[in-house]
Parts: sequence; structure tokens; C-alpha cells
Amino acid sequence: MHNPLTEVPDESTDAGLIEEARQGSREALEKLVLRHQAWIYNIAIRMVFHAQDAEEVTQEVLIKVITRLSTFQGQSQFRTWLYRITANHVLNMRRRGAERDVQTFSSYASAINATPDLDLPDPKSVPVEVPLLVEEAKISCTMGMLLCLDRQQRLIFTLGEILGVTDKVGSEILEISADNFRQSLSRARRDLYQFMHGQCGLVNPDNPCRCARKTRGFIEAGHVDPNHLQFVPLHVRRISAAAKGLVRTIERTVDEHDQTIFREHPFLEPRHQLDWVRRLLDKGDFGTALDLK
Repeated sequence: MHNPLTEVPDESTDAGLIEEARQGSREALEKLVLRHQAWIYNIAIRMVFHAQDAEEVTQEVLIKVITRLSTFQGQSQFRTWLYRITANHVLNMRRRGAERDVQTFSSYASAINATPDLDLPDPKSVPVEVPLLVEEAKISCTMGMLLCLDRQQRLIFTLGEILGVTDKVGSEILEISADNFRQSLSRARRDLYQFMHGQCGLVNPDNPCRCARKTRGFIEAGHVDPNHLQFVPLHVRRISAAAKGLVRTIERTVDEHDQTIFREHPFLEPRHQLDWVRRLLDKGDFGTALDLK
């Protein structure tokens, strides 16, 4: 099913919407935001982990995008320009949510190992199907691994490995050389996959850790809330499908299965963002500044 939130944005359509928005079209600005907000959100949630914090980050980025739209000169693709604003924001923003508790791979392994292996919860005791809870536990755990990377590593890994941004585009976004982008991505991959090979049963069958055995422990510890799943939406579209138009073929030095785990995460959509944008634009300052009609 066609979904404007998760399609790979087309530059020609962007150009038309940008021009209309500059001429004061509120409808065009709303459409432009809808085309890109989910991509911003999927970067933000991998930086801060919690959905509410990621929504706040997305809103902060969108304010910058809206107020700086008149400065876009078309010297790069609009999505690259937007990603650059997103990258600068997430690299320099205040720490919040899960990021406040600095994790190392060692401390993260200790926390996982300290979570007891338990039988799955009784299906009658939880409001959703048990396999959804196991999937939520798996994604929560692997998303949490990203917090063991420093901010720049986490951002580069998200862009290059999960969303499939090329080293050329990645270097433009971060304003570094393509060689530095490749080297940083290689280091992030190495650190993350070295940890997974030593800890995660999804990657190395010799590891005792299994998502199903940790699920109830994650629920009891408050890491997974059966009443509010944040990583397993009812209608799942995977990162690998959403980013299909972005993914490039590269030579891998690690097991292809490792990166597939992250590419198979759901492509998440921020909640009620159009309502938020409309409320924002209803405020006199934005509407007047942009002369929106």
C-alpha cells in the first residue's frame, strides 16, 4: 500500500513543494513535512531510544527546517540539506532519556546477563500476542546496543548501515571526507558486531542469550511494556523495505546476517505529527514569518 510517510522522497516533487511553500502555501509545507518527518524520526529514535524523546527531537528539527527553508539554495539535494540539519542537531543537543545513562558494551552485557532467563508470560496475562512481546524485546535490546556507541558513531551507523546512505552523501551530511565517513562506519560496525558475536544468540548460536528467554525479565524490569509497545507497530514496514531506494551494494567484512538484524527493524512513524505541525503553524509567529496562506 502506498504510504507517503515511508516512501523514498523524490527530489523533483520536493522542489515543487519547496517553491510553493516559499510562496506562502501552507498545504505545500505540510506535504513537505509529511514526506520527510518519518526519516528524521527514525534517526532520532536511534539516538535517544524512547519514542517520546524522539518525537521531541523530531519536532525540534522540524522547527529548524521550517524556519530555515528560505535559505535552501538547491546546491545539494533537499534531503541531504535536511539530514545535515538533523545531524547537527542530534550531535549537539542536550542529553535526554536513555542517553543520560552512559552505556559501555561491557556494562550493557552485564545488564543483559543479570536479567534472568524465564519462561514466556502466560498469553492470558498480557494484552498482546506473546510473539509480539518477544519481537519487542529483541528490537529493544538491539536498539539499546546502539547507545553503547558514541553519538557520532551511532549517527554514522544509522545513516550508513541502517538507512543505506552512501559514503558520498554521508560525507556531505556530516561535512567530513568520504574516507573519514567510511572509516568511522567501519569502526562502528566492528565495535557493534564484535559485541554481538560475543553476546547475542541471534548472531552466534554458541551464545546462551535468547530473546524469548529474556522477554519476561525485560517486562518485569520495565524495559518492555506490554500495554505500550514502541518498536512493534501493528502494521510493520521494515527499514530494508523503506530504504530500498537508498541501499547500495558494498563489500562486507562481517557476516551479512549481522546488519540484517538492524535493517529488519520496523520503519517507525511518529504519532500525530501532522496535528503538531498544524498547531505550530497556527501560532502567529511561524505563520506570519513564512507568510503562509
